[in-house]
Amino acid sequence: MSRRHFLHAASAAAAGILVGGCAKETLPGWMELDPSPTPEATPVVKPTSAPAAQVAIVHAPTYDRALIRERVRDVLDGIGGLGDVIGSGDRVAIKVNLTGGTSVEPLDGVLAIESYITHPEVVRALGELVRDAGARELFLVEAVYEWDSYRQWGYEAVAADLDATLIDLNDTQPYSDFASTPVGEDWFIYPEFTFNHILEEVDAFISVPKMKCHWSAGVTHSLKNLVGLVPARFYQTDPRHNHRSGFHGTEQEMGTRLPRVIVDLNRARPIDLALIDGIKTVDGGEGPWNGTLSPVEPGLLFAGKDPVATDAVATAAMEFDPTEVRSHAPFLQSDNHLNIAHERGLGTNLLDEIEVVGPAVADVRIKFEPSGK
Repeated sequence: MSRRHFLHAASAAAAGILVGGCAKETLPGWMELDPSPTPEATPVVKPTSAPAAQVAIVHAPTYDRALIRERVRDVLDGIGGLGDVIGSGDRVAIKVNLTGGTSVEPLDGVLAIESYITHPEVVRALGELVRDAGARELFLVEAVYEWDSYRQWGYEAVAADLDATLIDLNDTQPYSDFASTPVGEDWFIYPEFTFNHILEEVDAFISVPKMKCHWSAGVTHSLKNLVGLVPARFYQTDPRHNHRSGFHGTEQEMGTRLPRVIVDLNRARPIDLALIDGIKTVDGGEGPWNGTLSPVEPGLLFAGKDPVATDAVATAAMEFDPTEVRSHAPFLQSDNHLNIAHERGLGTNLLDEIEVVGPAVADVRIKFEPSGK
């Protein structure tokens, strides 16, 4: 059973769950180490059940093509490979993060692909491995600000090399109309979304974001990446806006509305695999429009088949608590969508339920400044 079908089947079991705000005291401690037992101390009893999720971490210091192919393969091998995600003859969509469009002035001396958008070499390596796993058709998808985002940032070349099809999710192509895709029972903000039909028809869906903080969502990893699934023009409160202002609502609503829209999106189009580009990114926000940002090079890739867990591990590697509540870093402006996703059964953000494969989180942490501090 695919993750998409499982989540829809499980939605009835989640009926009645009200998320409002997750009380932190009901969650386990954040990155606390058990004290070393002494002769007088009672040993800590460890749970015998297997972790609910696996997330792999690998080091990748540069975007060198050969190195990235090796490290993407390694990080996927760490979570058991692609055999349970992609079957022979499958159609697969990879959602990248090409936020802002080409008119945004990048950071001084730093390319957009090395600071705030998904690097095409990560997608190239992933696409090659997806093809090797038996995918019949491959689609690279994003609701781009303009088609030139694909050309200027190297995605036309990657698509040609992979024999993949580029899809602008703002458009109906290659179909004649849009789909209305339901969220399922107990939706928060939207009962359904306007999607390109390709999102309903693919057999596997992969989210490949850049590892970043975010002004209005705290962090933007695989779950938040799905905000770029919908045609922007249908989700704007004013046609002059260049973002999905309907997702944010008013300034007073944003902190409760946007995190729940993120969860609605992930229920409508569940993620089968998350691969986070944390090799080179930015600190303090999601893009140059946030003000003064600085480039940072964590040199990391994260992968998991539980996207909530994958995002939680990446968040912990940024020295943040993935179970934190609103008004605490990094979720300064909004409720924590990872908590809400966990409550809705999309996955776990509790670190003691996650098996980290590769280096320990404590050994790869790099301090990020939250957006809006």
